[in-house]
Amino acid sequence: MFRGVDFYSVDELLTNDEKLVRNSVREFLEKEISPLVINAWHEEKPLNFKEIAKRFGELGMLGTFIPEEYGCPGMNYMCFGLICQEVERVDSALRSFVAVTSGLVMYPIWRYGSEEQKKKYLPKLAKGEIVGCFGLTEPEIGSDAGSIKTTARKMGDRWILNGTKTWITEADIADIAIVWARDIEDGKIKGFIVEKGTKGFQQHAITKKGSMRAGGVGELGLINCEVPEENRLPNAIGLRAPLSCLDQARYGISWGAIGAAMDCFETALTYAKSRKQFGVPIAAFQLVQEKLVEMLVEITKAQLVSWRLGKLMDEGKALTEQISLAKKNNVRVARFCARTAREILGANGISLDYSPIRHMANIESVYTYEGTDDIHTLILGRAITGISAFRRDLELAK
Repeated sequence: MFRGVDFYSVDELLTNDEKLVRNSVREFLEKEISPLVINAWHEEKPLNFKEIAKRFGELGMLGTFIPEEYGCPGMNYMCFGLICQEVERVDSALRSFVAVTSGLVMYPIWRYGSEEQKKKYLPKLAKGEIVGCFGLTEPEIGSDAGSIKTTARKMGDRWILNGTKTWITEADIADIAIVWARDIEDGKIKGFIVEKGTKGFQQHAITKKGSMRAGGVGELGLINCEVPEENRLPNAIGLRAPLSCLDQARYGISWGAIGAAMDCFETALTYAKSRKQFGVPIAAFQLVQEKLVEMLVEITKAQLVSWRLGKLMDEGKALTEQISLAKKNNVRVARFCARTAREILGANGISLDYSPIRHMANIESVYTYEGTDDIHTLILGRAITGISAFRRDLELAK
């Protein structure tokens, strides 16, 4: 029997293998990882993701949907989603690591890389022997990814990269980075695998964050960085390549957000049934019940959305717009549940002895990265109207 929020018996829609993956991950996280999170978040001392990567690799939690021929688990997208649900139920930084590794590092190598690149990097990433990051966002370029300023110039059998990437998950500890740059010759965006220690490659951590404090985030500097031609992703040409990678991670986010929302709901429900005021548990009051009901309703809808999206992903039919809807809706649900759970806990709601305030802070990052809520609105708006509202040609007043 599944321990969690499952009002519509979604558990019955999963295969035995999918349930086994989810339950095994939950058991491992509760025993080994959960106790480490609170202090890491409170002190902003990121968890040791070098070590966690190896533990996750042993359980087949990285690159779940990539074929076994490359040393990967060879499971399905539903398993990937359930893993993301369970890790974000503990903390968003854990899901961020899993989704980035799987969707933003391993996926582009698998989808756009050469056979040599796949065989060289994918088995190591799947086992957690190396850690990767994804370099797309820049100091002045976020949502408008097509305008990135990082450049790549071909010189003989090497490429010279120049630019800065920021707000990059695990930037400071990554062994490899998938860096996106614009070829100054043809103007097209191309992908490169940049290894730690490469001449001209710098990695720095960003600290003093109010969110994602248990995980590492940082900057990548590329100053006449020399990357061999063999490290260019040969099939990644144009903006569609990095955006397709984001689709993979956004799918993971849709499930991860459910995990955060579920934890907030369960925490609030347990608290409301035990906390007494005016002689009765506060769960006896209509206003508290209304809040719990609204949380349950939203979580249930989110579960059904992600389950259906998982089936579409496994069938190779999922559209970018469908992924955007799931990311937009489910993160909103998590945001609502975190805030509502904090309300139910009253003054205790701001204590790190309870998880909602931590989820509440973390989800603000999730609400913004890999497509802000507004950007996903515009993606959906374009899909239903056929009209793009991303750009405007503004005539400056003379």
